Amino acid sequence: MKAGNFSYRSGRDIDSVIPVFPLSAALLLPGGRLPLNIFEPRYLAMTDHALSGGRLIGMVQPRLDGATRPDGEPALCDVGCVGRLGSVSETGDGRYLITLIGICRFRLLEELSVKTPFRQCRILPFESDLHDDPEEPEVDRAALLRAFRAYLEANDLEADWDSVHQAEDASLVNALSMMVPYGPAEKQALLEAPDLKTRADTLIAITEIVLAQGEGDATHRLQ
Repeated sequence: MKAGNFSYRSGRDIDSVIPVFPLSAALLLPGGRLPLNIFEPRYLAMTDHALSGGRLIGMVQPRLDGATRPDGEPALCDVGCVGRLGSVSETGDGRYLITLIGICRFRLLEELSVKTPFRQCRILPFESDLHDDPEEPEVDRAALLRAFRAYLEANDLEADWDSVHQAEDASLVNALSMMVPYGPAEKQALLEAPDLKTRADTLIAITEIVLAQGEGDATHRLQ
């Protein structure tokens, strides 16, 4: 997996301890690009920390059941995604505009007790995300595009169909999964899908349920 100027060939290329950014309903997937507006002091410090080291930040959602730590901070989901800082710009009013490039998913092994204002975790990378699998099951691209088209029509949206048709399956599935404004549970299901075909099938199923309920907008959450 190449992200920015660095190629990640194995889990050894990824720091075992990384800062994490807990953000509900945010999804980063391998190869994807996630723009973020950083303004809280602790996350400004997190960005500075990442820039001074391996440029890695872990995106992870708060636990879906609302569990908290003893100090009241939300507990974290077991699976997140490591991103590399691909671009960073300062706005002049105390913010960073950054873009994270997805490298691979990770399993959260433990959250560390640290003195930094941001949280840090020990992680285990999903090494399978770093390599293409020639035997991976084929995505039902036609069904995916039908669901995507129906979603766009239901929400009066348009797409650059030339770019969509030219995109490889992995790029298309992951980009659509990151783009659709579904809730935290749906985003976590897409993240944890074991392979690309399962992620595509999950995305199709969620979208079909949303459309059948007549709620294709960004406020939708499955019950």
